[in-house]
Amino acid sequence: MLDGQGADARGVYEGEYILEVDHVRKEFPGVVALDDVQLRIRPGSVHALMGENGAGKSTLMKIIAGVYNPDRGEVRFAGRKLDIRTPIDALNSGIAMIHQELNLMNTMTVAENIWIGREPRNAMGLIDHGEMRLMTQVLFDDLNIRLDPTGMVGDLTVAQKQMVEIAKAVSFRSDVLIMDEPTSAITEAEVEHLFRIIRDLRTSGVGIVYITHKMNELFEIADELTVFRDGKYIATVAASEVTRDDVIKMMVGREITDMFPKVECPIGEKVLEVRNLSLPGVFEDVSFDLRQGEILGVAGLVGSGRSNVAEAIFGVHPAESGEILVGGKPVQITSPIVAMQHGMAFLTEDRKESGLFLILDCIANMQVALLSSGEADNHGFVEQNEIDRLAKDYTEKLRIKTPNLEETVGNLSGGNQQKVLIARWLMTKPGILILDEPTRGIDVGAKSEIHRLITQLAGQGVAVLMISSELPEVLGMSDRIMVMHEGHVSGFLDREEADQVRVMQLAAK
Repeated sequence: MLDGQGADARGVYEGEYILEVDHVRKEFPGVVALDDVQLRIRPGSVHALMGENGAGKSTLMKIIAGVYNPDRGEVRFAGRKLDIRTPIDALNSGIAMIHQELNLMNTMTVAENIWIGREPRNAMGLIDHGEMRLMTQVLFDDLNIRLDPTGMVGDLTVAQKQMVEIAKAVSFRSDVLIMDEPTSAITEAEVEHLFRIIRDLRTSGVGIVYITHKMNELFEIADELTVFRDGKYIATVAASEVTRDDVIKMMVGREITDMFPKVECPIGEKVLEVRNLSLPGVFEDVSFDLRQGEILGVAGLVGSGRSNVAEAIFGVHPAESGEILVGGKPVQITSPIVAMQHGMAFLTEDRKESGLFLILDCIANMQVALLSSGEADNHGFVEQNEIDRLAKDYTEKLRIKTPNLEETVGNLSGGNQQKVLIARWLMTKPGILILDEPTRGIDVGAKSEIHRLITQLAGQGVAVLMISSELPEVLGMSDRIMVMHEGHVSGFLDREEADQVRVMQLAAK
């Protein structure tokens, strides 16, 4: 492993555990986020931390990483009690964290982001950019990452930024590395790359805390797992001694017998027709129909153009040629407002960048689409009581965990933020609902609820266009599947004939 510059906390220690958490409690206004929880991490192991959104996983990790301070309890590192008050304290103690939401500076280079605050200096005390580039290249070679150290972070894809975050965390040579949903935005090939890095770190003695909602990752990479539920510690078990259903039951406190509650819904008339839609360099000649009560799944590898087509239909980035018909009539969708006026709603892929207003409260985030569409107006006046009623109704239906609707949405867990975004669009009562990765970053219990809600909406006649990177979700929820490859539609599959092999054959065509 790279020697590098900066903290070199990795050391020799005795005892069974490198990191121990005991009796930790953390309260926020109106919410007990953690209630007497514990955690034990062994050196040279991967320990998965599992639980539904709002279970307290990220809160505990932020306490260990110095972002939050606990109200009670203690954290011990190599047997000694730590007083971690800041992220710098955690790093100096040998603990690094890769956060679920990326924290890079888009206006700085890759190398500058990795070594910020630890830059090598020349004899005059100035930053030695040549040495910093060399250090970054050595780090990347060690991790088999193919990126230009001098490139601007703002020009990278989300997956590439994730790799920079991983490299930055590894560069601290910490004894404990916390990874919070590290694969949420990377491809299968990049996941395999990440797992190789994790296995190398495990071999070198690093204790890794791994938070994920993806069960297949849990059983592929984890040695042990701990489950939290509603801010409480439930159990710690060896990954080899439990099944997927065992873990789900511990997480949600009940069995989930049907992850994809798809029922046959009457398929009605065409409500959306897309003809030869093209945006040069992005996608070309895309055509499909969407009917009342139908769930049309859209599958394809990252870069296939799935999200771009959805954005064009909704007017985020309009196509340059082609035709869109709503209810049989040609329409010019020049902006999201126009799309909403034609009964469309669009759940965006990236809730942070293009979905939520993180500094506003839940009610403000939920009502913004309804207010923008003008449907909440009554002769120029806003029917706030009706909006409040709808917001409370969807908060209950989606089981959004928040003290109240005045809570700042940025304080909610990632999954609950996603539910707020879903509530926003359902409040507009759309006829055409476009969902781009509707369950990304959401726990298994909430996924089942959202799948059931999607099926109910289809049963009420809503036409649903659902983009997902999870093939089981596409196969389990769709009436038909449209597969894309490199900006083109490579084929359609009916529900009865679709399976993973056929979808992948079309996606990699």
